[in-house]
Amino acid sequence: MRALQLALSMIFALWSFAAIAADVSSPKQGDFIAHDFKFHSGEVMGELKLHYTTVGEPTGQPVLVLHGSGGSAASMLTPAFAGELFGAGQPLDASKYYIIIPDSIGHGKSAKPSDGMKTAFPKYDYGDMAEAQYRLVKEGLGIKHLRLVIGNSMGGMHAWLWAEKYPDMMDIVVPMASQPTAMAARNWILRRMMIETIRNDPDYNNGNYTSQPRMMKYAVTAYGFATSGGTLAYQSHAPTAEKADQMIDERLAASVTTDANDFIYQWEASHDYDASVGLSHIEATLLAINSADDERNPPETGITLDAIKAIKHGSLYLIPASTETRGHGTTGSAKFYKPELEQLLRSAPARAM
Repeated sequence: MRALQLALSMIFALWSFAAIAADVSSPKQGDFIAHDFKFHSGEVMGELKLHYTTVGEPTGQPVLVLHGSGGSAASMLTPAFAGELFGAGQPLDASKYYIIIPDSIGHGKSAKPSDGMKTAFPKYDYGDMAEAQYRLVKEGLGIKHLRLVIGNSMGGMHAWLWAEKYPDMMDIVVPMASQPTAMAARNWILRRMMIETIRNDPDYNNGNYTSQPRMMKYAVTAYGFATSGGTLAYQSHAPTAEKADQMIDERLAASVTTDANDFIYQWEASHDYDASVGLSHIEATLLAINSADDERNPPETGITLDAIKAIKHGSLYLIPASTETRGHGTTGSAKFYKPELEQLLRSAPARAM
């Protein structure tokens, strides 16, 4: 399944590159080296590489886009996201905005365990990832202020941290498919179970494997079905055991190309996430976008709605559940919130740096 997802992601990225390039200069890639980067654990890496992609020209209004767990800049350059937002006349028209999409620590072409250090790689968390992004923006690109920070899933949680840690850095922040609360309940329980399944596979060998652990595909598939896809959508697409079996078989038939150590680090990085303590620090105009059928961030807890009340300029847009939504995966498609984002960009005031 991961192999298929990666292949589709690359195809979609190339499609989007071509579509965007028709209006503005082609997306560019670069590497930033953060020297003497100190992780929350106290470990220091002399040179931490952060890869990034930009769309548009540096003269445009800066926008930071943050991807989800296991993703990269390429996973945000899809027809469903970039194709709906970055083109001419669209909310983040790349002829007007300078769009910055980092590969977060441990992801894409940025520094990660599989580069050679394996389990000796520092144990990073979401705070470290946000700090590296901040240094890229400030030191690497010389940007003092952002018009918008927008992130999806893990990137949404990073966006909450950005709004709290660097309150003067942006006019607008849009955390999607996320909550400003401690990583807990079903969300962490299922992450932990997925991680433990891989770690306890004899093939894993304490991270010193010669081939990817065989149980990894089962752990990833089970987590995917349990925490993303949408209840109504699954009922619509798999109304019988036969069709449900077909979906399972298709996912299990695909090989897993993600490195196991990289994967474990990516998901374990969320373990100490808790943005609930810094809500009063947020100064930017904030629009949280979640889906009503998000399995990882169920709205019925009231957590996000309560958090919004503690934010000076905060609001919540909840995408109604339907057979068209995909639970936690819904926000990967900008069509569900494109008008709301466009209105926000028009109305939110620019803040003094």
